[in-house]
Amino acid sequence: MSPEEVSLREYGPAVSVPLRAETGRALAGAGILRSATPDPGREGHWLLRAGSSVGAVRVPGGPVVRILPKTPVGRLFFLLGFSLDPARAWRDSREGSIDTGGHEDVVPALAHAVERQIDAALRLGVLQGYRTVEESALFVRGRIREADQVRRHFGRTPPVEISYDAYTADTAENRILRSAVERLLRLPGVTAPVRRLLARQRLRLADALPLVPGRELPRWQPSRLNSRYRPALRLAEAVLRGTSPEHRPPPGADPLSIHGFLLDMNKLFEDFVTVGLREALREHGLTARMQDAHHLDTAKRVGIRPDLVVLSGDGRAPVAVVDAKYKVERADGLLNADLYQALAYATVLGLPEAHLIYAAGREPVRVHEVHGAGIRLFQHTLDLSRPPAALLTALEHIAQRLAGAAPHTRS
Repeated sequence: MSPEEVSLREYGPAVSVPLRAETGRALAGAGILRSATPDPGREGHWLLRAGSSVGAVRVPGGPVVRILPKTPVGRLFFLLGFSLDPARAWRDSREGSIDTGGHEDVVPALAHAVERQIDAALRLGVLQGYRTVEESALFVRGRIREADQVRRHFGRTPPVEISYDAYTADTAENRILRSAVERLLRLPGVTAPVRRLLARQRLRLADALPLVPGRELPRWQPSRLNSRYRPALRLAEAVLRGTSPEHRPPPGADPLSIHGFLLDMNKLFEDFVTVGLREALREHGLTARMQDAHHLDTAKRVGIRPDLVVLSGDGRAPVAVVDAKYKVERADGLLNADLYQALAYATVLGLPEAHLIYAAGREPVRVHEVHGAGIRLFQHTLDLSRPPAALLTALEHIAQRLAGAAPHTRS
């Protein structure tokens, strides 16, 4: 019989858990764990090992699987808040830029943070706006859609196919907030007090229709009118992209859906590093492109995509290249495959140096001179155990090093 709850640690040791075979296969096929395999030493048990994803998922007919991060939850949400709103984070580098309510687990902290942000957004009332409505009606309102009228009713009236602009709370912004609330209410681990507060926010947003799961999120344009909504919207969008009712095994595996919320620490660290460097480099008159596509070969068959390419002030010439690596440094400090990758980036872009940034390491920076190539490879460490202000200072120091590689930058 499966336990009600299983706790794993990010990149921690495997845990032997009693599971039904179909539940174990579903977890193995869902791709949310580093590995899920039958335990050879215990019949009816599976060895579950977590990777870089943290959060919680519920397996129908099986346990709630919680994956605890190595990084303190408050620090993790600082990284998330910074990536979503770097300008605000530069102004306020305190740990509480996203209020987690002191929770030590990802999902309860997330639910608390989203509810607080939504409450602040709605403090002056629910934002309304104009939305184009197309419908069949018994009377004319707005504009008749003549083509639809002929196609559907052969020109006869009523009903009339009309289109008009309605002033309503059913806007893209409110739909996103409402849908984030709905998702959070279904997640395992949300505390009862926060559930009550989320239910209150759902009632305030009742005039907005929830989004259809699996469809692309609606677009909204930042404006003076929705400025008070923006922190809540950015966090709500992170919820909707990280919640996973569509985690399904590949074709041929057991059709068992898995519900929950997961944050990929690889992606979170990459976003924090690249967004932070992009913002810091603006002070040096430089621009940066994330995930900039290039090719290793002249036939353009082998693609490469560095995490960050730093460009000159006019945006034309590359002056530095960066790749972020959320991994633990080996005992000897060398990760050969990463160094070969950085060398390829520098060679293709015609640069004299390339930079790797790790989430943990034994030295703040290590430099390798490539034999016969005139290229230097830098390995930086950005220790996530350090306070937020120290992390931002470390990013600024790396940005200064990148700016120093540019021939003409302003100080």
